[in-house]
Amino acid sequence: MIYATLCKVKRVVVDAGAALSLQLHHYRSEHWVVVSGVVLVTNGDQKFTLQVGQSTYVPQETVHRLANPGTEPLQIIEVQTGSYLGEDDIVRLDDLYQRVSFSA
Repeated sequence: MIYATLCKVKRVVVDAGAALSLQLHHYRSEHWVVVSGVVLVTNGDQKFTLQVGQSTYVPQETVHRLANPGTEPLQIIEVQTGSYLGEDDIVRLDDLYQRVSFSA
C-alpha cells in the first residue's frame, strides 16, 4: 500500500487579543513559524510564547491553539503535512466563535 504525504502552506493572521479554536487534527501535523508579532501557543500539555523567527511543530492528534496576546496583528506561516489536508479535519474542542465540534 502506498501512502502519500501532502503539503499545504498558509499565512495565518490573528488580530490583537484574538485566538483560534482549541483543536486537533486526525490526519495532519502543522509547523508554525512566526513572521510578525508574538504568539501564545498551546501545544499538547505545554503553553509558551514565540517571537519573530521562532517556530513550533504540532504533531497530528495533538490538542493545540494559537492566540495573540499582543497589541499588533500576529502573522504566522503554517505548513501542514499529512495524508489529508481538508478543512473538515478540524476537531474544535473550544471556540470563541461557537463553531465547537466534538467529533473527536
